[in-house]
Amino acid sequence: MARICTVCQKGPHVANLVSNANNRVKRWVYPNVHAMRYTRPDDNKNRVQRGKVCTGCLKAGKVLKVV
Repeated sequence: MARICTVCQKGPHVANLVSNANNRVKRWVYPNVHAMRYTRPDDNKNRVQRGKVCTGCLKAGKVLKVV
């Protein structure tokens, strides 16, 4: 199951986990995506779509959640 936002295409990336001894271990950082029904405000027909949307797009108003 892919953890990618359908709106902005934000996906997982690699970061370093750094200890007190400065040992570095690679780790994955995943975006906060949720499966939901949404509409886009710029869509004239207000079509309802399904997909995984990150909370950044939801807060920015790029999509509107359908209840």
